[in-house]
Amino acid sequence: MASCVDVFDFFCGCGGTSAGFKAARLRGASYRLLGGVDIDKHALATYRTNLGAPTFNADVLQLARNPKAVDSLLKSTARDPKNPLVLIGCAPCQGFSSHTKMEEDPDPRNSLLAAFTKIAVRLSPSAILIENVPEMFADRNWPYFKAARTTLEREGYVVKARIYNFATFGLPQERFRAVVMAFRKQFRMPEPMLQVDEFRTVRQAISALPILKASSQDPADPMHVTSKHRQSTIDLLSKVPKDGGNRPPGVGPKCLENARRSFGGYTDVYGRLAWDKPALTITARCRTPSCGRFAHPEQNRGLSVREAALLQGFPKDYFFEGPFDDKFKQVGNAVPPLVAKFLAEHMHDQLVHDNSSGNRENAEKAEITESIGPGFSILINGIKRRRDKDGLQIAHSH
Repeated sequence: MASCVDVFDFFCGCGGTSAGFKAARLRGASYRLLGGVDIDKHALATYRTNLGAPTFNADVLQLARNPKAVDSLLKSTARDPKNPLVLIGCAPCQGFSSHTKMEEDPDPRNSLLAAFTKIAVRLSPSAILIENVPEMFADRNWPYFKAARTTLEREGYVVKARIYNFATFGLPQERFRAVVMAFRKQFRMPEPMLQVDEFRTVRQAISALPILKASSQDPADPMHVTSKHRQSTIDLLSKVPKDGGNRPPGVGPKCLENARRSFGGYTDVYGRLAWDKPALTITARCRTPSCGRFAHPEQNRGLSVREAALLQGFPKDYFFEGPFDDKFKQVGNAVPPLVAKFLAEHMHDQLVHDNSSGNRENAEKAEITESIGPGFSILINGIKRRRDKDGLQIAHSH
């Protein structure tokens, strides 16, 4: 096995996956970043700033239509044909998201998966990594995934897929995601490391940061900066109980109160994170408490960029380029580097070792081989109910 493995990151965003691969600890080997491809100029600037690797401002859909452009792109990198190549393709998740209405026309972003698969076939890597929302395996999106899997299998790849709670890999956040891997030989998918009572917490991730008021910034860290909340928002948050509290009845916009009365919904909006639980899913809109349970456990404000990034598994010195709102978008859309590091180490192990034999029965039971049904939200609610019934703690989402 070569001592250097080349990595090319499509839909790279601000570099979450690449950062994890770069940080991976491998025995006698290392990953080398060839660069990242994306259409977001601010995210690409963040990628260059932190990873020092080339970036390519390109549309994957257009690349997939032009094989010569794909070849040219690879030739412009430091690719060494003697090295194994790992291709990353974590396409934007919004098209597959459960928040996309069922009756809408198919989201054109879903075709990005097919485009990436076409590029992967052209570049013929040793291994492929795809991460997305679990709804990628839901009924309405299953044809997209099935077609992509079939394309890879026809080219000789073994393709496996599972849904993981990234908190089981040490992320201080309950983040359920689909992970797909493909190799040119038999391999094992990674197994979760932690049980529920071992999950990392919000306290472990952000409690050491300096106290901030709304609309302020830590002089020592330009990323520890908060939104300029309206005074009405600060007043509202002052009425929310500390450490995981919900918005009290009668507090906040009338539309939220009406939703609470009519179907018990949106109770997380303006809610606080709990110190001793993982955060719920950090999203592109995590800068404002009006979009979910994104208020600080004690302080009357939303999360700072640094707090969101730490909960998303970024290194404590990661710097985000671009406008203020865009920094949160980059954080929320990223693959957590902490999890990517674990996946990178596992993938290298699979590249090196022979996994054609052994008892894989238990692992195969967890693999996704058919549609999961109407949507993952139904499954996760069942998981949460079972865990609550057993007395196990979980961060609830709306």
